[in-house]
Amino acid sequence: MSDLIDTHITARVPGEPGHFLINRYGVLFNEMRASDLVKIDAEGRVVERNPDPVRHRVNVAGFVIHSAVHGAREDMHWVIHVHTAASSAVSAQEDGLLPVSQHALRFYRRLAYHDYEGIALDTAERERLVADLGKHKAMMLRNHGVLVGAPSAAEAFSLIYFLEQACRIQIGAMAGNARLRVPDAAVCEKTAKQFDAAGEYDLMELAWQAALRLIGDQAAAYQS
Repeated sequence: MSDLIDTHITARVPGEPGHFLINRYGVLFNEMRASDLVKIDAEGRVVERNPDPVRHRVNVAGFVIHSAVHGAREDMHWVIHVHTAASSAVSAQEDGLLPVSQHALRFYRRLAYHDYEGIALDTAERERLVADLGKHKAMMLRNHGVLVGAPSAAEAFSLIYFLEQACRIQIGAMAGNARLRVPDAAVCEKTAKQFDAAGEYDLMELAWQAALRLIGDQAAAYQS
């Protein structure tokens, strides 16, 4: 889900209010190691001891977007922002994400939208971004990509996976220029509520552990 070096994941640092970890700028997702995480404050300042301008460099746009969400939503300990080809394509479509797959129905009436304002370098955009996000855990950034946030790594991963798959399915379904079949609104809402069910967390944790197993023998290297 990486876009070279320009997508980002952040996590709130337990026991350190106002501090969170962000992936170091210039490192691909598949290259990331624990030592590549950079601790910053809510204003994007590096709070590492003896900060190095190269090893502790962060993406300013990433800080603007993520700090807004972390600051406004205490429940969002993990925030993921990506702009894959599929999510960027759907974000550019007037109707946004359509309820045409089971993956998409997880976000039925539960997906926020934020209009594109240029590269996110202006801290003034944070207020508007948070207002658009509202109570939701997922948001489509128009002409840009998607963002999700959650209390746990497992839920954040589950959200971004389902949203990415929903976008891929939509692009594939529309490619043949065939008429799309949309379930009845009552069925859409029923399915979304099924995803909302409290027991869903156990399934997300199972999926997260399965994803970690994909790393396999490389796990020790990622922890370095």
